[in-house]
Amino acid sequence: MSPAALIPADISLNAAMAICVVAFVSGTARGFSGFGSALIFMPLASSIADPRLVAALLLLIDFVAAAPLLPNAWQKADRKATAVIVTGALIGVPIGTYFLSRLEPVTTRWIISIFVFGLLLLLLSGWRYRGKDHAAIAIGIGGLSGFCSGLAQTGGPPIVGYWLGRPIPSVIARANIVLFFGASDFFSAVSYAATGLITLDAIKFAFVVGPVYACGVWFGASLFGKASETVFRAICYVLIAAAVIFGLPALDGVLR
Repeated sequence: MSPAALIPADISLNAAMAICVVAFVSGTARGFSGFGSALIFMPLASSIADPRLVAALLLLIDFVAAAPLLPNAWQKADRKATAVIVTGALIGVPIGTYFLSRLEPVTTRWIISIFVFGLLLLLLSGWRYRGKDHAAIAIGIGGLSGFCSGLAQTGGPPIVGYWLGRPIPSVIARANIVLFFGASDFFSAVSYAATGLITLDAIKFAFVVGPVYACGVWFGASLFGKASETVFRAICYVLIAAAVIFGLPALDGVLR
């Protein structure tokens, strides 16, 4: 089977190539800094193809890329604390998925652009939750992240801001984050499958985009320690802002 046969019928070859370029760039950001892939990928890719296909595509390729990290995270994470915040995702993911499956593509693209811009501001603010541990707050943040993940696979910033602000060793915080997203991705996969968002087109297209994304992750990881993390994070922020601008529905047709 040729790669062209794996591309959905409503996506041109040029559009597929553009999505692969976006996947490589977003994968590079993920590999180097551990964040930013969805915030770059979703606004740009959803301006090229249906946001429902793009969200399912990102879920598939990122879940495969992150799966090898789960065993180590399971060993190092505070599983009890993670279970509390995962409860929120169990509520938020289906709600976000419902909106993704029901809204018109253009409406979804506007919401994605606004959400990503808001999450970018959250990242730029350096916000960290430094208050006391409260189950209700943890569940609320998990629910917000789950909603963002269900709608657009962009649930990272609230969780990162929460866990990295806790008075715990960074290795545990990062393990908690990885474990949370393993559970959140599983909930998303179930929700997407139940609402028909994980289609044969998305699965086939993942075989085209997935390897490119993986190459980007590998390339980004290879840069870690060789380039200034401060500079690279600044580049990521600029890329996210550019993704929001070029992904706006008002600029429809620029990337097609």
